[in-house]
Amino acid sequence: MPRIAGQVDETKTEAILEAATALFHEKGATASMEEIARRAGVSRQTLYNRFPSKMEIGRALAARRSDAISAPLRTGGDPEAVLTALALGMLDKIIGKDGKGSMRGVAMLSPHAPDVAAAIYEAGPAESLRRLAAWLAVQDRDGRLSVPDPAAAAEMFAGMVLGHGHLRAILGVAHPSFDPEARARETARRFLRAFAG
Repeated sequence: MPRIAGQVDETKTEAILEAATALFHEKGATASMEEIARRAGVSRQTLYNRFPSKMEIGRALAARRSDAISAPLRTGGDPEAVLTALALGMLDKIIGKDGKGSMRGVAMLSPHAPDVAAAIYEAGPAESLRRLAAWLAVQDRDGRLSVPDPAAAAEMFAGMVLGHGHLRAILGVAHPSFDPEARARETARRFLRAFAG
């Protein structure tokens, strides 16, 4: 069925984002827009219509990851279940097989394109922290937790979940084996004990 005028073909957008992810992992900032278009199987015009620059591609990738990681915060469930699901998502998306390449790709990009790295950080990790801080503020307001500084608590939670995992991912160092579900549950329980209302 032909597309309606102005309708965006989402399969092309996904192909662009997948190609960019792979190329940023392989080449860092030296990956060109032309290479991204070629790898995605789209014309340069299609690429530039959707993403005028590598910065916009980086923002889109980071925002997509942030949305996936922070999805449990939108469920309205029990705090332990929400934080366990959030921790599991962080472990998967940040230090899991696909996440490790993304972390290295951004690290490779940052010295050569600090503006792109800053945009990726703001659209991804910083946005996830803001969402967690907002969720913690609601828990505090409703008396389920006692969180006097939600922004600091959000950073503490991220640190508890990831430990040195994000550093290993950037450096390409093997992770010690662990059970992600057990770690996610344990982290959520310890965090909730620290901020019990």
